[in-house]
Amino acid sequence: MSTKNGSLPPRSRGQRGGSGRPGGPAPKNPVRKKKKPGFMSRLGRMMLTLVLISALVVIGYFLYLYYKLDSGVLDTGVNQPVAAGNSAKVKPLTMLLLGTDYRPEHKSYLTDVIMVVTLNPQTKSATIVSLPRDTYMELEGYKRTKINEYYTRFKGKEDTSGISAEDEMKTMMGKYLDVKIDYVTILNFQAFRKAVDELGGVKVNISEDMCYTDSVDGTDINLKQGPAKLDGDNALDYVRYRKSNCDPKTKPSDDFDRNRRQSEVLHSLMDQMQSLGGVVKIGGVLDAINDNMQTDLEKDQIKNMIAAYWQMSKNNVEFRPVTGTWRSPYVYINEEELDAAKRSLKDRLSGAAPAASAAP
Repeated sequence: MSTKNGSLPPRSRGQRGGSGRPGGPAPKNPVRKKKKPGFMSRLGRMMLTLVLISALVVIGYFLYLYYKLDSGVLDTGVNQPVAAGNSAKVKPLTMLLLGTDYRPEHKSYLTDVIMVVTLNPQTKSATIVSLPRDTYMELEGYKRTKINEYYTRFKGKEDTSGISAEDEMKTMMGKYLDVKIDYVTILNFQAFRKAVDELGGVKVNISEDMCYTDSVDGTDINLKQGPAKLDGDNALDYVRYRKSNCDPKTKPSDDFDRNRRQSEVLHSLMDQMQSLGGVVKIGGVLDAINDNMQTDLEKDQIKNMIAAYWQMSKNNVEFRPVTGTWRSPYVYINEEELDAAKRSLKDRLSGAAPAASAAP
């Protein structure tokens, strides 16, 4: 068989190097253009990036808060250990919250805000019972008077009784509501003002115009009906407003109206603190109220509570404002509502799911 090139069979067109024409250049492979990612793909990547950044901010900031508490930068809480079984992460707890009208321009310990809160870490739920400041209190072993006067009375007897006013309040309110109270936290009006300002204000819906002035303590309330974002001073005016001395006068407000507004403000503050913007401001809130808060919570327990409840939905918070009948100068409590509030506190402790709590 001849081996001359002229005797070889022709290359097929599919063979590499062939051109279909003798001596012609090799064909070029077509250049494929890269397809740009679609809008939804780009949006998805952007959202994922935002989620990751948000998560890092949240985690980082809570680590920062833990550091502040551990290092003593925040002088908040008691320097005592918390037994593992008593941690707020695993054990339901009840706390008494008192808001006093103490301000630099008005030094007093009357409790304008009286709330008892029960928290359950298993159900991530809470019940908040609020009582009118003018509640007529008739309880065995205690002098009959308005409920908001007891704390200042106990403060005046600390030297002779040897018992702190805070412990006296826990004992008395526990007896009144038939529940063991583990902790007490007292906030004054200055703490409330600063906390609201640190969060950038609070959104509310003002139901009526409110106007009141007092040259003695500098009160100057002038709020208009409708949706509003209030700073610390105006938010305090909003929850405290009672009556008008303006011309023309605005509609007066009773204890029940104030309790409703307290719940509204709490709901709004929860929304803001659980947002990304609010989360990164929590440290500032703690700094703001640090000098205006007194508590017997241990430092480690504060961290436990932050870990257990900072993402609790407001839908799992049951507000139980107890009302009654106003007969000057007292509010006589509705006993059926009081009994329902007691049951709700016990339900939270036992782990029962909370009833749906209507937003104010």
